[in-house]
Amino acid sequence: MQDDKRPSEPATPEESIWRASGRMRLETLILVRWIAIAGQTAGVLFVEFVLKLDLALAPTLGIISLSAWVNIFLMISRPAQQGPVREWEAAAQLAYDLLQLAALLGLTGGAQNPFLLLFIAPVAVAATAMRPAVTAALACFAIVCVVALLFLRSPLPWLEGAPLDLPQLYEFGMATAVVTGLAFTGVYAWRVAAEEERAKLALAAAEAVLAREQRVSALGALAAAAAHELGTPLATMHLVAKEMARELPQDSPMSEDVQLLVSQAERCRAILQQLGREPNADPMMARASLRALMEETADAHRGLGRDIVISLSGPDGEAPPDVRRLPEVLHGLGALVENAIGFSEKEVEIAARWDANQIVIAVRDDGPGFPADILRRLGAPYLSARGAIRRGRVGGGLGLGFFIAKTLLERSGAELETRNRKPPRTGAVVRVVWPRAALEAASDAETFK
Repeated sequence: MQDDKRPSEPATPEESIWRASGRMRLETLILVRWIAIAGQTAGVLFVEFVLKLDLALAPTLGIISLSAWVNIFLMISRPAQQGPVREWEAAAQLAYDLLQLAALLGLTGGAQNPFLLLFIAPVAVAATAMRPAVTAALACFAIVCVVALLFLRSPLPWLEGAPLDLPQLYEFGMATAVVTGLAFTGVYAWRVAAEEERAKLALAAAEAVLAREQRVSALGALAAAAAHELGTPLATMHLVAKEMARELPQDSPMSEDVQLLVSQAERCRAILQQLGREPNADPMMARASLRALMEETADAHRGLGRDIVISLSGPDGEAPPDVRRLPEVLHGLGALVENAIGFSEKEVEIAARWDANQIVIAVRDDGPGFPADILRRLGAPYLSARGAIRRGRVGGGLGLGFFIAKTLLERSGAELETRNRKPPRTGAVVRVVWPRAALEAASDAETFK
């Protein structure tokens, strides 16, 4: 019996609108609808039995009960819903909520009903979890419903003998206020949700970089452990081979083979000794002079057509301090240097300065500098103007490089300052400032204590 299922094919851009999963759960939609049903029922009963106003009770309760049956149907048909629903399903449910609200308001005064403002709620919910195109479609549908309520409506329930006659201009004002609220609330909610999502993705990228550095460190530890475990049997083999070489006569046909075995065993021991030197496990390898740290950062980017100049300055007669070789510092500084090289014309300068309280490393380039609008928001994720600044020489990036570098360096205790060089010089300057105690390596006495 053949399986009728076929491998799923990649969705085209048009099909992806209907196949893609959104960020809204069915349970959330059902819960929000139950809250709306409870509020609508309470409002209708309050108007009818407490305020004693003439209300079309049966039709209004029928419309409300229809929403209740929709919720019951969804709960029965999909009792084990896991994960978010598809975007089109969520959009269809929110469109139904807008239509149900329009029908309910149409029986209770239309645009004269102050609860007209409730049209904003479904659109705001869509803006937080759906793409702008879907949110805009729902907003347009809500606007159509609001406009329709200006003309298709029953009278607003009011006190008997005192008819309410609101000017048509007031009704248009109410409708205009709701439409304005739809636009403002939708755009604001979408903007906040988009910024939050971008920040989450950018933080995930920064954590991925740290995880990679940790995996490299763990691999070094594993290599050191393997070298230690293999050392004992290899030493035994080496000892046995040497004993065999000593006992064999010089003219034995096996003598040359045994000597080769001894030499290869010694070579294996040398290789294992190198593997056993885990950088992070050796206190002397976990630290470096400030100049060595800068040279290590610069060496990875030499040969890219730009000169990299390193300079150090500090109190007279004081040698550059030893600093900790943290993966966050190496990767963060490397990202800043790489970015400076990408925008520079001829030269990138890495300048270090230290005193009794802090250590400062500045990365300067001779390019066009930061645009004013970018400088104010620098450090935010997905912020990039590479293509515009470099006039097409390099394609625009995702804007995550500086964000990741900033995140990693701040994790090491640093603060970043950005500015442009003062005229007539051009270029950007990024200063990384550490409290000296945060970056300086412990003294030898403390290290081997």
